[in-house]
Amino acid sequence: MPKKQAILIMSFGGPEGRDEVMPFLERVTRGRSVPRERLLDVAEHYYEHGGVSPINAQNRALIAALKTRLAEVGPDLPVYFGNRNSEPFINDTMRRMADDGVTDVYAFVTAAHSCFSGCRQYRQNMDDARAAVGDAAPTIHKLRVFFNHPGFIEASASRVRDALRQVADDRRDAAHLLFTAHSIPLSMADSSNYVPQLTESCRLVAESFPDNPWSLVYQSRSGPPHVPWLEPDVCDALRDLHVEGVADVVVVPIGFVSDHMEVIHDLDTEAREVADEIGLNMARAATVGSHPRFIEMVRELVVERMTDAADRPALGAMGASHDVCPVDCCPAPKRPATARRS
Repeated sequence: MPKKQAILIMSFGGPEGRDEVMPFLERVTRGRSVPRERLLDVAEHYYEHGGVSPINAQNRALIAALKTRLAEVGPDLPVYFGNRNSEPFINDTMRRMADDGVTDVYAFVTAAHSCFSGCRQYRQNMDDARAAVGDAAPTIHKLRVFFNHPGFIEASASRVRDALRQVADDRRDAAHLLFTAHSIPLSMADSSNYVPQLTESCRLVAESFPDNPWSLVYQSRSGPPHVPWLEPDVCDALRDLHVEGVADVVVVPIGFVSDHMEVIHDLDTEAREVADEIGLNMARAATVGSHPRFIEMVRELVVERMTDAADRPALGAMGASHDVCPVDCCPAPKRPATARRS
């Protein structure tokens, strides 16, 4: 039988109504012994926005832009959407693809940097969905991570350039670029290339702004206090920069590809409040979202994998990432003893 190929956009997911918030958070934190009080606190972030996370709408915008680009230059492939933690769930999407006769799927995961939660867990989700569907399930070809792909770097630099326009002309070159990414447990970071890849993304983007100092910080920590996570926190970094005499900061959420709830709350609300409190001028760069260069990158990655192309664009010394992950790639983090006893 001839192959029927398709593209899968797979993402984290988010609630799209107040009644979906707590079930969503419970799915996200299942097995992690997160106190219910903490879930209720986080739920308030969503309730402030009507219980709707922007992530699904932003992924649909990405898909619409990708379909337009595919219609313009090919390849002529259908695009499906599946989530880990909310509708459309990956299991349902896998069944839909099987029912449509799809045999091979090129899966783009909306995470640019490798770690358990940003890579291996998605692969496990897809494998579990295939197992649930059975023999009719399509073969999944996960596209390589894109932390140093020219399309990601150029789109990110474009967003930084837009944000720098919010800084006065005579101070623009001195503005500090504060790159942020989701903090993860040190045990997860130590068993992956998360920090080296993030640092390389920052360095490559910063090459377009040679006069601007930069640093990498973290946000959105959610683990118990006794478990070490990546630091420094973005809000602490803002206070430190102010003490050092920095007048302008451009916050760049390099670890995210869409302006979803963690970006909106942790940066546009909490970090903004800190900056206003200490008198630090803060501009926030948008994520790559549906930037045309980013959309073209997704198309290029699909074509690269379909054709087994020898040319695999990647900037910097780290080179292009592998297509097929090693068996021991990005293992799950070790749980603290208290979590194992629960």
